[in-house]
Amino acid sequence: MFLKKSSCIRKSSMLNIGSHLNVHSKVSSRSSLFLLENGIMAKVDAVTRITEIAEAIVAPLGMGLVDLEYKREGRDMVVRLFLEKEGGITLDDCSSVSRELSDILDVEDFMPEHYTLEVSSPGICRPLKKIADYERFVGSLVKVKTFEQITDDGGNKRKTLLGTLTGVKDGVISIHLQEGQNAEIPLDKVAKANLEFEF
Repeated sequence: MFLKKSSCIRKSSMLNIGSHLNVHSKVSSRSSLFLLENGIMAKVDAVTRITEIAEAIVAPLGMGLVDLEYKREGRDMVVRLFLEKEGGITLDDCSSVSRELSDILDVEDFMPEHYTLEVSSPGICRPLKKIADYERFVGSLVKVKTFEQITDDGGNKRKTLLGTLTGVKDGVISIHLQEGQNAEIPLDKVAKANLEFEF
């Protein structure tokens, strides 16, 4: 059983900055969607539901969802999607996904407060989120930030590691650092990882 009351206003703009594409949609939502489960009203988890909707939209279009952010910036929340596809994401791709996702979010109306929707390409410093991402980019220059200090094979401790991704196995990634040492990092210790542009 769904209970919904919606009142939404959307303003959209599109930006093209170098190879990084953005489509912004400003949305005002004054209610949340609740599901009736076993007689108890339960609030829908926004990130989980947005991810499900976004993946269902982009997959038939030959695109993949690289990352999704949902965080407060200023007075409003921001929903930020990063997409990729073979040959690169275009402004039309971003605009199309933004419109379809906005329409579905309007109908389902589960967002708890005002938010801005942004759909973009990840740019040259693409984030690495899944094991498949690490496997795909073995041999690439990466920057990894960890929750705690990692000791390389030279005995040096650090929380930021920059080097060539050499492998991933059993939940551990291996990096040949630019200084010449090697380090192994359990994925559950990774706070943030992304590709780095090689000049």
